[in-house]
Amino acid sequence: MDATPQTHQAAPRRAVARDGVLNADLCVIGAGSGGLSVAAGAAQMGASVVLIEKHLMGGDCLNTGCVPSKALIAAAHAAQVVRSAGRFGVNGHEPSVDFARVHGHVHGVIGAIAPHDSVERFEGLGVTVIRAAGRFTGTAEVEAGGTRIRARRFVVATGSSAAVPPVPGLSETPFLTNETVFHLTERPGHLLVLGGGPIGIEMAQAFRRLGAAVTLVDRGQILPKDEPEAVAILRARLLDEGIALHEGAEVLGARRAANGVELELRGTDRPLVLAGTHLLVAAGRRPVTQGLGLEAAGIATTPRGITVDARLRSSNRRVFAIGDVAGGPQFTHIAGYHAGIVIRNALFGLPAKVDYAALPWVTYADPELAHAGLTEAAAREAGHEVSVLSQPLSGNDRAQAERETEGLAKIVLSRGGRILGATIVAPRAGEMIGLWGLAIQKRMKIGAIAASLAPYPTLSEISKRAAGSFYTPTLFGPRTRRLVGLVQRLLP
Repeated sequence: MDATPQTHQAAPRRAVARDGVLNADLCVIGAGSGGLSVAAGAAQMGASVVLIEKHLMGGDCLNTGCVPSKALIAAAHAAQVVRSAGRFGVNGHEPSVDFARVHGHVHGVIGAIAPHDSVERFEGLGVTVIRAAGRFTGTAEVEAGGTRIRARRFVVATGSSAAVPPVPGLSETPFLTNETVFHLTERPGHLLVLGGGPIGIEMAQAFRRLGAAVTLVDRGQILPKDEPEAVAILRARLLDEGIALHEGAEVLGARRAANGVELELRGTDRPLVLAGTHLLVAAGRRPVTQGLGLEAAGIATTPRGITVDARLRSSNRRVFAIGDVAGGPQFTHIAGYHAGIVIRNALFGLPAKVDYAALPWVTYADPELAHAGLTEAAAREAGHEVSVLSQPLSGNDRAQAERETEGLAKIVLSRGGRILGATIVAPRAGEMIGLWGLAIQKRMKIGAIAASLAPYPTLSEISKRAAGSFYTPTLFGPRTRRLVGLVQRLLP
């Protein structure tokens, strides 16, 4: 969602209609996170802007993604606090979950944020908002709701939608995606989750903590892009909480059953049939490019989305693409980052380029799994001579006090100690990974983190401890001991 502050300046420039055509400096297709950031930023900087949205303002992030999922996770966390309170000597018990009220909480959070992304707010900024589907009719013109729009530059920010894997029978089987799961007002009895990426993991744990039985199926390993040591900790937690995991599973088919749905997996001797009341498909995302008339504008695409260069320009130099539709990392914060790149290019003509060296991502399970930069495997594949630091969360006093000791910090360094990547598995790890993202972006060496001062007792001390371990072999080695002995004999 747009986070650009509204300022009180001169009256905004607005798009102007001439000869039946609306003329603007910038036309944005898609009012999700990235599109809203571009539109708000450009309008407040003095550009005339047209914003086209055929569905909901705020896009996937506000309505079916980040916001509702984190609201559901917060409710699940509250249930787990009650359930696990006995470890502190407090009366812990199985909580009573009113799922209709959980649904109300989720949609209350959406409603509280929605005004920030509303048509009224953007029209107040001077943006012309058209609530219709937009499509290119030429290299420099778009049509939406019967209105023709010409602009100096265009931004396609149409996002992505849930991908449906080619499982036999799935198209005839009722299933949920992130676009429908948050409309449930009754708790599933047994939720089958197809897909072990971040969305599948987060929803599996959340629904389990809210009282549903949960089975998760993935054709490979869960969270394959993350550090294996980190994934192992999270996997153990999921199993401990009662989630059934089927990794490396080939799904032979899906079908409607009398009381819900069934998935058929390839078994050792015979097929294994999993029965559930509901099926959630969380098997990746696909870019939304259909119906945009991209061919008419000379915009090249692949199955990954619109083809862009490092400045996020498409094959039509008037047209930029940002966020999920641009074929890169699919995160809301990347869409916001892309917005800044496009504003610098489209409004100021600056050759700003994307740089994913410090790319952060977080899986909002419990414990959270946060990462920035390169994993160890990716660093080695890139040709770096790698060293690795690792610090267990069990050595952190705050973690001990909160009885949350399952976790670690893993830091990947190049030869000479430059920070290439970092992974943290811990409660609120997403709040701690930013330090490492900044260090990677600024090409810092590990000594900068080791020399920092962290407040005690905090979970964030794990970063300083991990960094400090780089110097442990030298600092406490025989050469230092000999040096200290010599100096002590020489001192008066």
